[in-house]
Amino acid sequence: MAEPAASAITTRPARIEDAEAIHGSLLGIAEIVGELHKVTSTPDDIRRYGFGTHPAFEVLIAEIDSEFAGMCLYFPIFSSWMGRPGVYIQDLFVAERFRGLKVGERLLRRVAKLSKDAGGVYLRLSVDTENFRAQAFYDRLGIKFVPDEQVHKILGEAFFRLADTDSQA
Repeated sequence: MAEPAASAITTRPARIEDAEAIHGSLLGIAEIVGELHKVTSTPDDIRRYGFGTHPAFEVLIAEIDSEFAGMCLYFPIFSSWMGRPGVYIQDLFVAERFRGLKVGERLLRRVAKLSKDAGGVYLRLSVDTENFRAQAFYDRLGIKFVPDEQVHKILGEAFFRLADTDSQA
C-alpha cells in the first residue's frame, strides 16, 4: 500500500462514539513512555467528561482515508500575566502506521488555529522527561522547553485532604 500524502489528512472534532479510540490513544501514549500502569481512566470517563453540556476537554481527530490516524486532547487556559487565553495540549497521539506523515503537526497546527480564532495567543504542553522523540518534535515546531517553570501536582488522597480541609480552621 502506498503511503498517504500529508494532504490526505483530515481533522474533525471528536464525537462521543470516538471515546474508545481516544482512550486507546491514551493507552498508546502511556505504553510509549512506559507508564501504562498509571492509566486508570476508562472510555466511560472520556464519554462522561468530554461530551455533553460542559465538557472538560475537547479532542481533535485526524483521519486518513476515513481511518483513525491520531488525536489531540486539549482545553482552553488563561494567562493572568498576559491577560489572554491560550490552549493546553494534554495528549497528542499518532497511530504507529501513520507516524512520519505529519499527522501530529497537522493536529497541533489546527488546535493552535482554533485557539487563535478564539483570541488565544499561546500554547502549553508537558512532555515526559524521557520522551526525547516528542521533545525533538515539539522543538522542531518552535514549542520550546521553559527552564524557569516547573510542573507541580497533587493527586489522590493528598488532593482530597487539601480540598476537604477548611483553611479557616
